Amino acid sequence: MTNKKNTFLSNNRKRLLFTVSAFLLLYLVAYILDPFSAQWYGFFERSPLRMFRELGTSLVICLAISESAITISHVLNKYIQWTSRPLTRLILETGLNLVLVLIINLLVSAWCLYGDPEIANYVPSPEEQRGFIQWVIVSIIISFMIMGINIGNYLISNWKNEVIRVSELNQLATESELQSLKLQLDPHFVFNNLSVLSELILEDQQLGYAYAENFSKIYRYMLVNAKKDLIPLEEELKFLDSYMFLIENRFGSGVHFNINVHPEAKAMGMPPLTIQMLVENALKHNRTNKKEPLNIDIYDDGDGTLIVANNLLPIERTIDSSGIGLRNILRRYHLLSQQEPKIATDHESFKVIVPLIKI
Repeated sequence: MTNKKNTFLSNNRKRLLFTVSAFLLLYLVAYILDPFSAQWYGFFERSPLRMFRELGTSLVICLAISESAITISHVLNKYIQWTSRPLTRLILETGLNLVLVLIINLLVSAWCLYGDPEIANYVPSPEEQRGFIQWVIVSIIISFMIMGINIGNYLISNWKNEVIRVSELNQLATESELQSLKLQLDPHFVFNNLSVLSELILEDQQLGYAYAENFSKIYRYMLVNAKKDLIPLEEELKFLDSYMFLIENRFGSGVHFNINVHPEAKAMGMPPLTIQMLVENALKHNRTNKKEPLNIDIYDDGDGTLIVANNLLPIERTIDSSGIGLRNILRRYHLLSQQEPKIATDHESFKVIVPLIKI
């Protein structure tokens, strides 16, 4: 509520500043363009009512010009971004401002000249017509100046937001990389896999060789892709093949993987190591045994999301969890996409619904 109130006050101050600046510039630019115009002589000798009417009319024009320029800018920001289509945006915004300035001046002039019955048949003199044209030109210049200020403000804000976003993404990528390095250097992870590898070599050299190959693929994938923002789902699934090979040879039939992903979904992207973190989370918090295996299902719903689900087999001893893996995934999606992962759980299953991103 406080943020909305602050934004509202900030926008109102901005509008007031634009209106006052436009009002001052209107007379300043008009004077600079033609300092010897008849309208400057005897200005303060006019009747208070006439002065008030002229100044009030000028203020109305400035208010209308500044509001129209701000509104045009805000509306176009939603549909045509400066960063994606700059030439189209420039032509469109310039044209709309020009048309609105002309309409505003015509309406105000019609109101001033013909709104009063006493001057209904009044015909402006050539000097007054020239002054009107000059007034329109000054209005257009002010409108373009306000447009330029809006453009500068938008580009600076966009640049600042992009710098912040890139900084946060780099921080998250570093955190993700540290997580993968932690897994690589985890003594239990290394010891367990080397133990399995030594047993396999004694029992089946061919299987031991395959285990070592998949073990090296996992390390290579983490080193190459941990810092990337997005990676195709197909690459994640190839990495998961190697990861599943290690898990299945380590836990045997205590873990079952069921993967069903359509080819169209594989072409879309996600932050690297997302699936691996979710699989790790399932293994960390659930039992794995032959009689009651842990089932990990990975599938897409055909509507641009990937689901990673597992049945709940809580271990008896509670494990302290930092939640870094899930938190990292949620924060990266917050920066990369308008959609964010959703977590759904009940007494039977735990499910994470992950949006897929076009790349």
